[in-house]
Amino acid sequence: MDQPLTLPPGRDIRLADFDPGFTEGLDREAAEAETRRHCDKLDELAYRLFAEAKRAVVVVLQGIDTSGKDGTIRILASGISPQCLDVKSFKAPSALELSHDFLWRVHAAIPPHGTIGVFNRSHYEDVVVVRVRKLVPKDVWQGRYGQINAFEKLLHDGGLTFVKCFLHISKQEQRERLEERLKDPKKQWKLGPDDLADRQRWDDFTQAYDDALSECNTAHAPWHVVPADKKWYRNLVVARLVRQTLERLDPQFPKFDSSLLTKLD
Repeated sequence: MDQPLTLPPGRDIRLADFDPGFTEGLDREAAEAETRRHCDKLDELAYRLFAEAKRAVVVVLQGIDTSGKDGTIRILASGISPQCLDVKSFKAPSALELSHDFLWRVHAAIPPHGTIGVFNRSHYEDVVVVRVRKLVPKDVWQGRYGQINAFEKLLHDGGLTFVKCFLHISKQEQRERLEERLKDPKKQWKLGPDDLADRQRWDDFTQAYDDALSECNTAHAPWHVVPADKKWYRNLVVARLVRQTLERLDPQFPKFDSSLLTKLD
């Protein structure tokens, strides 16, 4: 690929440096065919991870509204058995969740060993949304970068592999998707007053994501900036990333106890 998905830890990440319409020269047909191949392979790899039951993977999906988190989840679910997949959507925190530290609800949602978790939004809402909407003071959200890095390192050391994907769309593409939702009765339910209000804060959200991606891009949990103006390319990149991650982990079936053969009537 001519456009990097990741940058080394310690370097600033600026979304303006990434083309949200990038497709590495592929057309839709070729990209969808490759995506199907990755999904077919994911089923086998996920089953091996499930059988091994010693490690877990969590795919974190972040992005500005309409960036395609739901659609990406559907693609992953098409290639992974439900018994191996655990999807969690993080909405506005409940009264119970607000009575704990901001990472409490995230820790409770971490997938068990043998499972691939997918987060639709995540703990990064607590350094982006709360910042832009001024829900907490600056010194609070700024201090959370280090807390997130320590939290992710703790989980990594315990056998969890992060695949953090920022689904990067352009402001014009978001406008077109919002217009589509406004016209489609099957999608209107997704829109609320905050969604349209947040569009007016596009630059503020972009700056907040620039800082979050830069501050929390670590060797143990790197960020991937996924061009997402073309839904079919976004799906390909995420499916490819998850497959590559599982292939690096190379999960193995437990060793078979051959003595069981002598006990079968």
